Amino acid sequence: MQPLAWRLRRAGFAAEPFGYPGVTGGPQVAIARLAAHLRQARPTHLVGHSLGGLIALETLRRHPGLPVPRLVCLGSPLSGSATAQVLAQRGWGSVLGRSALLLDRGCPPWSGPTEVGMIAGDVPRGVGRLLAGVDETSDGTVALAETRLSGLVDHCCVHASHTGLPFSPQAALQVVAFLRHGRFRR
Repeated sequence: MQPLAWRLRRAGFAAEPFGYPGVTGGPQVAIARLAAHLRQARPTHLVGHSLGGLIALETLRRHPGLPVPRLVCLGSPLSGSATAQVLAQRGWGSVLGRSALLLDRGCPPWSGPTEVGMIAGDVPRGVGRLLAGVDETSDGTVALAETRLSGLVDHCCVHASHTGLPFSPQAALQVVAFLRHGRFRR
């Protein structure tokens, strides 16, 4: 996320990466830590890649009233991950750690006050193609359909793989647009 944070700083945002042990510590720990951090902050936009987007959205759902005007998710399987499901079925669920259930199920439809946008990738290179046979339009790990969720304000697709999303200049421009205007550039 550092390349994206750098681009956000250049655009005038005070980007502060929030680290968490998502797989080993599990989402419960990350959600509690993020909620505690946000309770002490002034209004703060969030940007989360992959599991980070799921954790950010679940934090907002479980702790309503946090001062978060906008959240941008990058390649987050908000409606559940077929890759996670296949890995678990093939005995590789341990690589997902304590986050397996959240990755498997995704999030319920969003109805909170925070405006949520999704940036998906369309370069199909990643673990989902190699191990799980994700063959539909995807970023190689997360299928485009898995990035959709009822209640999102906007959704766009950039030419990047799952791993490439935080490095993509195009994704960074879309993050900036959504944080500033609540909509992606068309």
